Amino acid sequence: MNKLLNERSKKSEPASSLLRVENLSVLYRGQQKEVRALRDVSFTLEKGETLGIIGESGSGKTSLALALLGLIGSPHGVSARVLVGGQDILSLPEEAKKKLRWRQVALVFQNSLEVLNPVLKVGEQVSEPLKRHLDLDGTDLEREMEKLFALVGLEPYWQEAYPHQLSGGMRQRVLLAMALSCRPELLVVDEPTTSLDAVSRKEVLEMLKALQEQMGFGMIVISHDLAAVSSLAERLLVLYSGEVLESGNTQEILEEPRHPYTRGLIHSSVEVFPYRDLWGIPGEPSGDAGLPACSFVHRCTQVVKKCRESRPSLVEVSPGRMVRCHRGGIATLLEARGIVKEFFLKQRKIRALGGVKLEVRCGETVALVGASGSGKSTLAQILAGFLPPDRGEVTFQGKKVEGNWASRQEGGIQLVLQDPFSAVSHRLTVEDAVAEPLVINKVASPEDRQKRVKEALQAVQLPADEEFLQRYCFALSGGQRQRLAIARALVMKPALLLADEITAMLDVSTQANLMRLLKGLQNSRGFAMLYITHDLYLARKVAERIIVLHGGEVVEEGSVKRVTEHSCCCHTQELLEAGLHT
Repeated sequence: MNKLLNERSKKSEPASSLLRVENLSVLYRGQQKEVRALRDVSFTLEKGETLGIIGESGSGKTSLALALLGLIGSPHGVSARVLVGGQDILSLPEEAKKKLRWRQVALVFQNSLEVLNPVLKVGEQVSEPLKRHLDLDGTDLEREMEKLFALVGLEPYWQEAYPHQLSGGMRQRVLLAMALSCRPELLVVDEPTTSLDAVSRKEVLEMLKALQEQMGFGMIVISHDLAAVSSLAERLLVLYSGEVLESGNTQEILEEPRHPYTRGLIHSSVEVFPYRDLWGIPGEPSGDAGLPACSFVHRCTQVVKKCRESRPSLVEVSPGRMVRCHRGGIATLLEARGIVKEFFLKQRKIRALGGVKLEVRCGETVALVGASGSGKSTLAQILAGFLPPDRGEVTFQGKKVEGNWASRQEGGIQLVLQDPFSAVSHRLTVEDAVAEPLVINKVASPEDRQKRVKEALQAVQLPADEEFLQRYCFALSGGQRQRLAIARALVMKPALLLADEITAMLDVSTQANLMRLLKGLQNSRGFAMLYITHDLYLARKVAERIIVLHGGEVVEEGSVKRVTEHSCCCHTQELLEAGLHT
């Protein structure tokens, strides 16, 4: 065994990749129908490198692992070139595949209780590859077994235990010892931390890193655990319905995902967003990667006509970064460049905004944070088209915002103001107040308007019966009127909601209920939101990105984690310290 290890360590870096997968497709054939589990998946892996593969359950991760080792047989169909050290695994006879699986490629399965034989001691199971592939027996076998168990942090006496006598973390170590028994060049690890507690998970991940550093094998880590993948992998593949939707450097993808699906996965992770409520991606996968359309079309927040008509290609959007999307990834919805606004007070010029630049992408929440007088509300009115800038330009969906055209159309911009009592006229009935944007902009028929009014009220958890519809707005509480203002905005089905300090005048309980309601609506309907507030801690709870405004200028911008935990800006620090003392 040591001789084998020494020979491999003397080898120079191979000219070709350790693993090259070309157009891997998997088709499962059942009695009722065929299911395409993978479609045209391609990637490479270099010696000593780690590739992470993430995706929801059913995305094709485990099928990929099985296909790489040639473990999917008739009647199912697998087509690809899977080259390990230049040798195509799938073209080999079955006996050659069996030898290659242990000596060159090994797989660590995810469910240890199902994989390990319950009636055999774990020592017997780990020793089997050593006997079959390395012809070890007697003292040599005992010595190698002790080394293997020590390698994965288990005492030799655990060889005499049955699988049910071990903890989940220990069984995972046994599977790892079995996979490493023949010192493979490539290790495929399927869900290494599933069902493990936090301590065991940390131990397994640290052990994988240490073993890879010590032995030099390449590794593919398949998981839905973003924290596990991010700690092990340098590169990521994002799988959905059997297709790669995004690939690239791990940290770049986690910091700034380019595909709406990747963003949804990351935002569903408590490790990445520890302060936010968890919202999964609405809807379910179609389960068929062979549709003549984008596979993510039914769950996407930025669908255009082309998405329903043809399948997008996987294209390079920046060096080393690939995205499968007709719009080149997450599209920019609104962009402001060089916004300047000045006011005159008794012949004195007051600069409210001094060259502000920002963007809001489809489906995201951006928090605009600043103290009173920083220019937040002025900027909101300019973005909505209610106030013209002195200099600079605002574009919405690629078209310049001039006048209020963007707020007068469906799928446009809607602004919800800070004061719920002045936002909606107290002389109007509830029905008239919510229907007013539809009436003014001549949207829908009278019958459809009434239907949409009721749907909007129900969406914000207000009654939609006749008695409430005819109630005058002055008879509503502050929380009810703010929800009414949101319903009035949502009735126009906006693509972008500008929420200007909408909870500032509400008690903390009503504020919490309103924000959770609004985030739920955003998650289900997919609109983007610019949330304007002076409270950085509230911004941390609801947003993915934060823009800090001070004196009419952007002084800091970045992900929530970076701005709230690693800020070097004194104005951001002031806001954080002020929030602790309020």
